[in-house]
Order: sequence, then C-alpha cells, then structure tokens
Amino acid sequence: MDNPLPSAISAAIDGYPEPARAQFMALRARLHEIAGAIAGTGGLTETLKWGEPSFAPVKGRVGTPVRLAWKAARPDAISLFVNCQTSLVETWRAQYPELEFVGNRELIIPLSGAIPPDIAACMRDALTYHLRKAGHPTV
Repeated sequence: MDNPLPSAISAAIDGYPEPARAQFMALRARLHEIAGAIAGTGGLTETLKWGEPSFAPVKGRVGTPVRLAWKAARPDAISLFVNCQTSLVETWRAQYPELEFVGNRELIIPLSGAIPPDIAACMRDALTYHLRKAGHPTV
C-alpha cells in the first residue's frame, strides 16, 4: 500500500536529523501497516496536532490518535504520544516493563536499533482503543 507523505507532515519533519527522520518514516510505515490490517479503522488520516504528525483511524470512535515527535531535548529518541485521558500508557507499563514511558501519555522509542516488537502492539492498542473498550469482538 502506497501512503504518500503529506506535505504538512514532510515540512514538520524537515528539521529532524537524519536518524530521527529515518525512524519516523519506519514508525509511520508501521502505523499504516497496522491500520491497514484492521478492517474497522478505514485506514489512517495524517494531520498536524501541536505542530507534530498525528495519525488517527479514518472511521470515528475506533481508536485514539497517535502522535510521533522528535525533540532536541531528547535527541536519541522519538516519542509516541497518546491521549492522556486513555488508560493506554498505564496498561502498557504493566504489559511491557522493558519499554520506557513518561507520564501517562508518552512512550519513548530509541533511534538506534530495530523498533522493539512491542511497539507494534502498542500502536494497535491505540488505533483500536475505543473498539476494545466497547468489547468489539473482532479486535
């Protein structure tokens, strides 16, 4: 599946150093892959929220948006953000103690090495959050 990079997203990541851009693109591809495998999402919309790339299921009330951002204050990682009103980070902390979290909305993803496999599970959880909370049988 071809997912051209929207110009607004491209402009937002132009200032990222090359390792952060590469990791961002890998994470973006993974998000699209996951959303494409879940019939209920309708795919992803990509927008900017607070100047950062945000990904949300096309269909409403399926999942919660996921934001990806690199920040100079933490140059060795990209952060994956979810809505702080969800229970996602709390759940992930219990399920994936080897991952690093900040507060109740941020998952830290190192720029070096392969993307940890548990990140894909976290992405799937976010993209299907409302379906799972409603007890949807296909999630």
